[in-house]
Amino acid sequence: MLKQLSAQDAQFLYTQTANNLTHIMGIYIYDPSTAPGGFLRFKDIIAHVQSRVDTSPLFKRRLHRLPLDLDHPYWVEDEHFDIEAHMSHARLPEPGDWRQFCIAVARYFSKPMDMNRPLWDIYIIEGLDRIPGIPKGSFAMLHRVHHAAVDGASGAHAFIAMSDIDAKGTPAIPDAPVEDLGRAPSSAEVATRAWTASMQSPVKFMNALLKVSPSLMTAARKSMLRDQGMTAGVPETRFNAPVGPHKMFDATRVALADIAKVRAKVPGATVNDVILATCAGALRKYLQAHGELPKESVVAVAPINRRGKGGKADSPGNQVTAMSVPLRTDIADPLKRLAAIRDYTVEAKEAKAGVSARIMTDLSQHIPGATMAAVARILTSERFAVRGTNLFISNVPGAQVPLYLAGAQLVQQYGAGPLANNMGLFIATPSYNGQVGFSIISERAIMPDIAFFRTCIDESFADLLAAQPTPEKAAVKPKPAEKPALKTKASSKTTPKAKAKPKTPTKRKKAAPPSSPRT
Repeated sequence: MLKQLSAQDAQFLYTQTANNLTHIMGIYIYDPSTAPGGFLRFKDIIAHVQSRVDTSPLFKRRLHRLPLDLDHPYWVEDEHFDIEAHMSHARLPEPGDWRQFCIAVARYFSKPMDMNRPLWDIYIIEGLDRIPGIPKGSFAMLHRVHHAAVDGASGAHAFIAMSDIDAKGTPAIPDAPVEDLGRAPSSAEVATRAWTASMQSPVKFMNALLKVSPSLMTAARKSMLRDQGMTAGVPETRFNAPVGPHKMFDATRVALADIAKVRAKVPGATVNDVILATCAGALRKYLQAHGELPKESVVAVAPINRRGKGGKADSPGNQVTAMSVPLRTDIADPLKRLAAIRDYTVEAKEAKAGVSARIMTDLSQHIPGATMAAVARILTSERFAVRGTNLFISNVPGAQVPLYLAGAQLVQQYGAGPLANNMGLFIATPSYNGQVGFSIISERAIMPDIAFFRTCIDESFADLLAAQPTPEKAAVKPKPAEKPALKTKASSKTTPKAKAKPKTPTKRKKAAPPSSPRT
């Protein structure tokens, strides 16, 4: 059966360059003391992964690209599949501390993948004994997958399918039926399908264009107003620069229980809002320390899973759109900043802010592969790269129960995503077992002091955790309690003069202004 990449999947191939690689990577740290015998050998890990390769088609299928990208590529079964060609291991050099680990992660993430094999690989790193907070004897698994094969949700599903729910080896997800991996198309099939797609594309493109034309007109009108200085645009920051090949990595963690405490301070705030506010505070601290904090708010782009709540993530591929979010780095107060982000995301998510990305996704489905490939390469080049945001923030919820790999318990989880010209900062925030890992990916010339930015994230969240709601917000809550106090039995014994007191206007008028406290 022929299995062709969608336009959204294919764009991650067309936009890849030597400096901007478009793969994603999961970073998992395991404690082997829970495994039988208390340790694991590299061949034990290989055997475990081998036992799970049938849980997802991404493990055994490779790309079949057409000459000149005449049409979008196809998925075909790799007739020479060898799992050992996808797995390697090493040990940290001395001193084997957290800094050495981050360097090793960044170097591996900066290497291009072998595009002639199935688009995934695994790198095991041992020698983590000198890293605080990590059990002795632990190892890390760096799992790379090309973005053309998965998005955040389907990638997380593929990882969980490779995991167990206990040290005994009980699969987290039962074996799924083996999916047809696809076959290479014949020359006649390629020519016929490419010709048909080219002939139908103008018609389908115009139909899609007509459906979204009101949204396009609105977006164009906003763009013109922004160009005329009538609305605030995206400020220029150090992150809006060409990206080189040498990536940087660092990370920190926050407890979900503490995030819940912060959420309670701003009614209606979500976990994602708190994560965005934490990143916003860190960016404000970092840019302020460098004397580079813009007057306008820094803007982030955040993905939206198009599958919806009932959508399935077990099929590889990309089903995402995105929304741009002003992080309100122009607001100094952490809780006011969180409230402003909450107000924006409530109105914008899956609606106004995501409309432009959905439009481009719908329209791109009807553009011929050769045209899309050429345009993508132009738009992502250093000369023509478009600056629409300052950074990328991705929040992918993960399993909230312990997971295992061949008996070893997963103790920490992080992630890494691709950079792009004019967007040289990516913050991935995967959650696992009561923790959220703030993973920072940047480029050496853009953020040479990445450890300082990690400290800014820690301080930003500490500010949110320590902040108290303003007196105006606190004053709103006691009002409902005043009425029951007048209806108590004790109040019935009072003289008629006591009933006249609430009628005095002074106290009531003074309490009125705090009724509009949400800033």
